[in-house]
Amino acid sequence: MSEPAPAIKVKRVVAGILVRGDEILCCQRSHDDPMPLKWEFPGGKIEPNETPEAALARELVEELNISAEIGPLVETIRHSYRPGAIIELYFFRIDRWQGEPKNQVFADIRWVKREDMPKLDFLEADLGLVKEIAEGNKL
Repeated sequence: MSEPAPAIKVKRVVAGILVRGDEILCCQRSHDDPMPLKWEFPGGKIEPNETPEAALARELVEELNISAEIGPLVETIRHSYRPGAIIELYFFRIDRWQGEPKNQVFADIRWVKREDMPKLDFLEADLGLVKEIAEGNKL
């Protein structure tokens, strides 16, 4: 008799793509985070009983000290960094927020021109979307 397949664990995560003209806010993970110093979009884990939009609004307050109007869903990506674990990422466009983004948790944050985004060392799960944004095919 064969062993039952291990259960696949899905972690749901949100990310905000803050747009300011031709620039996108990119954030570098801290030295203490998993996959340290990789670039990503701000956001984080969706808590139980939380909508993706509510999770992103909460994360943007925690990470950047801004109150954002969550825009449309841009992309949903499923990615696995290790066997048996899948990350489901929901990317939302953000055009309006109150306050100036202030780095609260990252090694660095910077506004980057769309075409320059692929020069940053982004998380593997984000690479396809970063390329599409840089080429003008998304947003």
